[in-house]
Amino acid sequence: MGKQYAELDERLTEFILDQPLFFVATAPCLSPSGEGGHVNLSPKGGQGTFAVLGPRRVAYLDLTGSGAETIAHVRQNGRITIMFCSFWETPKILRLYGMARIITPASPEWARLLGRFTWPNGRAADHGDRRAIIVAELDRIADSCGYAVPLMDLRGERDLLTRWAGRKTPEGLLRYRAERNAVSIDGLPALTGNEPVTVRPVRADLCEPEPLGRHPALGFRDPGRPEPASPAGGT
Repeated sequence: MGKQYAELDERLTEFILDQPLFFVATAPCLSPSGEGGHVNLSPKGGQGTFAVLGPRRVAYLDLTGSGAETIAHVRQNGRITIMFCSFWETPKILRLYGMARIITPASPEWARLLGRFTWPNGRAADHGDRRAIIVAELDRIADSCGYAVPLMDLRGERDLLTRWAGRKTPEGLLRYRAERNAVSIDGLPALTGNEPVTVRPVRADLCEPEPLGRHPALGFRDPGRPEPASPAGGT
């Protein structure tokens, strides 16, 4: 039987950190009713890339890839679900629901948060393949049985991404992200190159994006703050 938890206790934290794989689900909202767009589900691997920051706060390292759907969706509305499932003898599925924000390498929080991730075999903590840290504040923590999840053995971790990034210069990685990570498949802004140090959702209370062309310097602001004054002659 599934169970809901008030927070991540020691037992749940141990389960999370034991898993070599987790999944992240996000979705855009292309209408005021929260409909439209493509739901995204991404597998995430790499030992030491997930951290439990508190009883209801978690984070993971977002690594360079051919797309940036999660970042685009978090930028727009913040909603996120993270799932862990056991492939070992004891079955279990654990889902973490919450609201996320994006920490960029330019943020004062970057170094502090990066230090919360553990690394195997003395691996350096900050390669160029890290493009962001996703921090999620959890509002629901629940498990389920996982009885139909197959038993599998871990053969090892892939190092292809680290080796690929290591062959590129910092400028080359920036060019790659500009070409591949600027917008989502639905045209929402992802990594445009002008990110503020911390990217929060445009509107967490209303899933209706502005057109891409109307995002000056990303166009992301705190919904509780007033709009900045327009320049003289502006509209």
